Amino acid sequence: MESKIKKLIKLENSPVAVIQADELPEKVLQFKAGKWGCVIAMLAAAANGKIAAFSNETATCTGGRAGLGFAKYPLGWIEYFLSCGSENVERCEHYKKNPEIARAFIENISNAAVEKIAARKKFLLFKPLEILAENETPEVIIFLANADQISGLVTLANYDSPQNDAVKILFGAGCAQIFLYPATDENFCYVGLTDPSARKFIDKNLLAFSLSYEKFLQLENLAEESFLNYEAWQKIFNRI
Repeated sequence: MESKIKKLIKLENSPVAVIQADELPEKVLQFKAGKWGCVIAMLAAAANGKIAAFSNETATCTGGRAGLGFAKYPLGWIEYFLSCGSENVERCEHYKKNPEIARAFIENISNAAVEKIAARKKFLLFKPLEILAENETPEVIIFLANADQISGLVTLANYDSPQNDAVKILFGAGCAQIFLYPATDENFCYVGLTDPSARKFIDKNLLAFSLSYEKFLQLENLAEESFLNYEAWQKIFNRI
């Protein structure tokens, strides 16, 4: 599938389609079972033409398992890891002020989102949109874009709305920002990869822009009539 939006924002990499699958395609990238790996590294590979796959056995990162909807965050550990640690959790990220705040975040937002995801197939694929098969329906589309391109995507997302809140930036793990949030709330688009722990796996100039497949199709239909074909954007387009 060729994206009109990709062309109009001068995106060099591919938008990534996130798809459930019962079987693995040929020539797929996977982490080894039981070996840690970051979901965002696979996202970068998919944006550059590869197909990446995840399953219960290969999504071993705690944040990645929850961010892809395979499991909930493990309370009793995660709230200390996200905040200031404990006697049993020495390594911590200091992203939340204390374990109580971290626990409230997990209970009220992240785990609630995980529970909304429908029963899944065995594999979750990251696949370049250009090679999407006709019988494949993604859950989410992810753009990896620079600041100029993000500005175009945010503006397009609000193009046919009288409101100004079509796009959200929410705190969370990078994998939750790119998949879990848009997969469980199809009414909004999400700017992601603001997670410092995830950013080392992606180009320093890129952020993610994620949205449900239904929302993506809506914006595809609006793109050519929008500002993306007019003077203000053309000046930005020429400098990308």
